Amino acid sequence: MKSVAALLSTALAASLMLASPASAQSAGNTAEAEAPDYPAVLPLREQAKLRDAWLAQRLETVVPALMREQGVDMWVLIAREYDEDPVVATMLDARSMHARRRTILVFFDPGEGKPVERLTVSRYGLAGLFAPAWTPEQQPDQWKRLAEIVAERNPQKIALNISSQTALADGLSHSQHEDFVAALPEELRSRIVPAGPLAIGWLESRIPAEMEVYPSIVRLAHAIIAEALSDKVITPGQTTAEDVQWWMREKISALGLKTWFHPSINIFRASEAGELTGDAVIQPGDMLWTDFGITYLGLNTDTQHLAYVLKPGESDAPQGLKAGFAAANAVQDLLTGEFRVGLTGNDLLAATRAKAIASGYQPSIYSHPIGFHGHGAGPAIGFWDNQDSSPAGNYLVRASTAWSIELAVTNNVPEWGDKAVSFRTEEDMFFDGEKVAYLDGRQDKFHLIRGAADAPVETIEPAPEPEALPVEPVADSGE
Repeated sequence: MKSVAALLSTALAASLMLASPASAQSAGNTAEAEAPDYPAVLPLREQAKLRDAWLAQRLETVVPALMREQGVDMWVLIAREYDEDPVVATMLDARSMHARRRTILVFFDPGEGKPVERLTVSRYGLAGLFAPAWTPEQQPDQWKRLAEIVAERNPQKIALNISSQTALADGLSHSQHEDFVAALPEELRSRIVPAGPLAIGWLESRIPAEMEVYPSIVRLAHAIIAEALSDKVITPGQTTAEDVQWWMREKISALGLKTWFHPSINIFRASEAGELTGDAVIQPGDMLWTDFGITYLGLNTDTQHLAYVLKPGESDAPQGLKAGFAAANAVQDLLTGEFRVGLTGNDLLAATRAKAIASGYQPSIYSHPIGFHGHGAGPAIGFWDNQDSSPAGNYLVRASTAWSIELAVTNNVPEWGDKAVSFRTEEDMFFDGEKVAYLDGRQDKFHLIRGAADAPVETIEPAPEPEALPVEPVADSGE
């Protein structure tokens, strides 16, 4: 059986090989459509080993760094079965999977350079990652035991996952908060602080071992999209938008992956004022848009790609559509060029919009972090329905974070009667604190669906003149 180190080395080699945009995004993506490049999906046992190795490393490195950065010496996380805290759900080993009854995790930093203590005040152990600190037979009351542990360590700040700003840092339920506070001595209650930066920092931080594998996860998503938006799946004049959506769902399941949202397939057509979906049949001359995401090894992807269905005699999309696509790529470049540690999401939004509009583009920017969650913890960079500053965009950009660069640019398409069309793109990238890099390249050419492209172009011959009919002589009125 391969060791975790060997698995990581294999994954790293694969990710480096697959990260090149040139190989993943050939002209029109026709080569990939014929033979999509699918990285192998690990057996469940190997997935568990890999995820547990990541978790152990994250607990040893990410948590202590965040607690010391924020000046917090104790972090208490409480979750109940079927009422998971989003953070707790990412701190459980691959066999535990969910909170059992009531799961309580405690981190304590004793200071003076000593290691951060990790305890679980729970009936069940957690794969040796947290030291068991409760024996129900000795102290039946779980809350009292937790209060004893807190009092013994006398922390100056007790961080809890309570937040009005983001659900991802608001995992402590009202009743559990009340019960915990009631169990504490009076002098410790005033030391409770929101754990917002700890929760967000834990969720948004990507460690090097994760980033060795993340590109291959995005490659899987790109491969599914390339096959879905190809002649293998789509027969123009027969296949509906919904047919493609469910093909994608079945493909995800067949590969042993998970989907975190139902795929979108919309049809843009020159003759239609709005977008078509559902049982609408895909036709030659259509532009297709998909929004698609998978979950694998606890990490998510979020991708929007465009395709064009060739008409008879065509070998590429019309120039007007390609110009709109190029405009969307240009705004992607403007946004990624603004990334700096210490700026807010609102800063990135304002700077990018100003430059894009000054360059003549009509942008709509709604990018977001990605990782343990599809819409991940961290600063929002706009929303599709709000292009102004927002409270969700006030959080600071940090290094070692992954992002979905999601946006749209509206362009007029001359070949479609100068119709205004929204060109929507979304690609996953990593920011190391100095530079950005797309995890598996980005789409810069349409996926092409050939359909009837090779059929001879119909020419309309003028109808032949009808033969002159014989004219009967008109009888004399006198006959």
